Amino acid sequence: MPNRLTERIAALDWNLLQQTLDEQGYAAIPPVLDRDECNQIINTYEEKVHFRNTIHMARYRFGIGEYKYYQAPLPDLLQQLREGLYPELAKTANRWFKQLGREANYPPMLPAFLDKCHQQGQLRSTPLILKYEVGGYNCLHQDLYGDVFFPFQVVFALNQKETDYTGGEFLLMEQRPRAQSRGHVITLDQGAGLIFPTNHRPVRGSRGYYKTTLRHGVSTITSGTRYTLGIIFHDAK
Repeated sequence: MPNRLTERIAALDWNLLQQTLDEQGYAAIPPVLDRDECNQIINTYEEKVHFRNTIHMARYRFGIGEYKYYQAPLPDLLQQLREGLYPELAKTANRWFKQLGREANYPPMLPAFLDKCHQQGQLRSTPLILKYEVGGYNCLHQDLYGDVFFPFQVVFALNQKETDYTGGEFLLMEQRPRAQSRGHVITLDQGAGLIFPTNHRPVRGSRGYYKTTLRHGVSTITSGTRYTLGIIFHDAK
């Protein structure tokens, strides 16, 4: 396995990931973070210097739990994930836009895309770490944060289901036009990730492509403590 995280990301089977995204709208990434790196990220949770804001979910009726937004500059591991994942996902984003009859407008590298966010007053960093304890959950939602948003985000499991916690499955709900919604329940091993749409995706129909809207959440934690890392590529107002 390559040593540097960016090398591990580049070594992923991106042809298969692109195909899976096109076919089912989401794609699992095999573990690219090792146990030490996961623990390193978890350990930042109590270090206030890393964060710009803490959200207590019950206060806003988002669910039960807590999450914290990292402030810029991001810790090195998070920066490598954000910059390393973006280029291949930008290719898919532009392809999806063309399928929906829209002009492709996502630049090949993250800094150029962030410049677009900043020009629209979206200046606050958005990668976040989430912590759920027994009884915690996250309601179905989207993470848009402004007029400019990237069509994908990625979540990483930082500890191990059935060892460190039970319950807490990742939920992805797809709202299909003129049809009932379709749900996906996804579990991830420690260090693994999931790529999924931020807002909508194209689906091929008999008359071409149409959009379906997606929301995501987390089912109730039944024991232990669940930590996850969210990599969001657009900045927030």
